[in-house]
Amino acid sequence: MASSAFALPAGRHARQALLVALPLALLFTLSAVQGGGIVVAMGAIGVFAGLALYHASFGFTAAWRRFILQRHSAGLRAQLVMLAVTCLVFFPLIGAGTAFGRPVGGFVFPIGLALVTGAFLFGIGMQLGGGCGSGTLFTIGGGSTRMVITLAFFILGSTLATASSGSWMAWPALPPVSVIGTFGSLPGLALVLAVLAGLFLLVRRVEMAHHGVAAPITAPTTQWLTGPWSLVAGALALALVNVLVLLTWGWPWGITSAFALWGSKLAGLIGFAPASWPYWQGQEAALAASIFSDPVSVMDFGLILGAMVAAMLAGKFRPVLAIPPRSLAAAVIGGLLLGIGARLGTGCNIGAFFSGIASGSLHGWVWLAFAFAGNVAGTYLRPIFRLD
Repeated sequence: MASSAFALPAGRHARQALLVALPLALLFTLSAVQGGGIVVAMGAIGVFAGLALYHASFGFTAAWRRFILQRHSAGLRAQLVMLAVTCLVFFPLIGAGTAFGRPVGGFVFPIGLALVTGAFLFGIGMQLGGGCGSGTLFTIGGGSTRMVITLAFFILGSTLATASSGSWMAWPALPPVSVIGTFGSLPGLALVLAVLAGLFLLVRRVEMAHHGVAAPITAPTTQWLTGPWSLVAGALALALVNVLVLLTWGWPWGITSAFALWGSKLAGLIGFAPASWPYWQGQEAALAASIFSDPVSVMDFGLILGAMVAAMLAGKFRPVLAIPPRSLAAAVIGGLLLGIGARLGTGCNIGAFFSGIASGSLHGWVWLAFAFAGNVAGTYLRPIFRLD
């Protein structure tokens, strides 16, 4: 019923969530002063993304692992719905090149050795580190202290890859391929939707062959304020997030470029010269500016705070400081692989996979194939670190 779907959280949980009001106000004030209205809007979209990710438990890492080990496909099917809905909006807009009078563009990148190597390393890092780009941020907001370690080494790995960009940026690659540019918006959309529908039916059939039934991705009632949300609600919410980012910023949603920026700025503070690294050639202004003028950084901060609000409203924000040594080691190794892989592979599950495919770029599909292979390898490495 509607009343239960919008049930208010317990008073203690609501008061706890209000504690996030101060850091949110500080984030929006700094981003307004340093970046302006578009950056503030990106922060607000990030808050909504954090709420959606947490309440729907919409993680790529666990969903892929459940399919690899147990052939449960609900998480994968929800991701395919998310992609299909986003493509329905993205393809016409990117094909036109404008939205409401403002220019928009997609993420269309070359396919080469760096991409496939980075995607594979990132896939291993997902399973050892415990999350992807979005998963790392929303679980930190949910109170995971282990994921703070993963993020720290995620940033370090991104910085190391950025510093060595003169090497891997020269690796061989094929030119970018755009489905929209090759076939046109509507034929390209029909092709991609057909592929997504085929994958949906395939993974559903695999689950039914192993379990006799496919778990639903909907739920009779969704508790909008306190959670949980159904997987399909999370999928639709994240599709909306990416559409809002495109309309607000002019580019699709990305996460991990901010980690390279943060790490490079820290490297500059301790005596390195990141402006001389090839990765930053032509982007010196972004490197010199405040992180609160960077739309991706502000959205990332908003995502963490949004997930924190969601965890508090749900009464589940209870950080645990103790981390077993092997789990800590996996977080360190996984974080490094995530950071290196994200830079070589043009992003994470959001920037490379989600936004790449939604942009009509072939590189998003190639990234998916090699990242999934990395997840298979990482899944079978997890017992070494007692992660299962």
